Amino acid sequence: MKLGIALRSMGPASRPEVLAACVRAAEEAGLADVWVQDHIAIPPDDAEGSGGRYLDPLTTLAWLAARTSRIGIATGVLNLPYRPALPTAKAIATLQELSAERFLLGVGVGWMEAEFRALGVPRTERGRRTDAVLDFVHRAFAENVVEQDGQRFLFLPRPKRPPIYVGGNGEHALRRAARYGEGWLPMSADPKALAAARPRLGELAEQAGRPEPEIAAFVGFDPREPERAADQLGALREAGVGRLIAGSRYTDAAGFAAQVGFLAERVLPLLDA
Repeated sequence: MKLGIALRSMGPASRPEVLAACVRAAEEAGLADVWVQDHIAIPPDDAEGSGGRYLDPLTTLAWLAARTSRIGIATGVLNLPYRPALPTAKAIATLQELSAERFLLGVGVGWMEAEFRALGVPRTERGRRTDAVLDFVHRAFAENVVEQDGQRFLFLPRPKRPPIYVGGNGEHALRRAARYGEGWLPMSADPKALAAARPRLGELAEQAGRPEPEIAAFVGFDPREPERAADQLGALREAGVGRLIAGSRYTDAAGFAAQVGFLAERVLPLLDA
């Protein structure tokens, strides 16, 4: 079981000096990866907590990769229907190349109606558009020469394709994870729900002729109740979770460092126990 952490790429915690200090703290503590969020057009009346300030996730991860050497960098999640397939695949390949293949590509279909309106993208097409981007990403990373819309071209650089973690709940998300993903990133970390969904995930992967995706789960650990960590980990491990992404609210580097310190002292030692 691996342990990563959510890095706030929104609001006051997304200031450059805070981001740099946070990612260094995560890497020095031995965490596996850092995960950033994706919003592109927050309405003024829905900006509580972020003030509407969100950094672009792929640009942010490129900046973080240049300031680290080991830790994985990940999107949790990149909303694919917001983006055209070819430029998105090029940005993904560039980030994977320049980070020495440390990128984990968490993807989602998006949910905020206002963002779809701002982009001029029908929300009803989000599933189809997501699948189209995932299909192109798979094809682009498979061969140097790719064809799209009747045009053949070189897709270079072409590093190893980053592992794809498909976000969401329900049958559509499970099918998409089985078809395209190395991992499934559900929106809930309830062990009972995860255990109930896992047989279907395995069945769909077998039908697709692919390995069963790893389950990655966002989870909150309460430093005020450190004794609960072992029970949380045990239940999630029993449910089949292979990767954890810890998250909590913080506004500055000191708050993030306190969370990292708790994880390093009380959670990391339990992972291999």
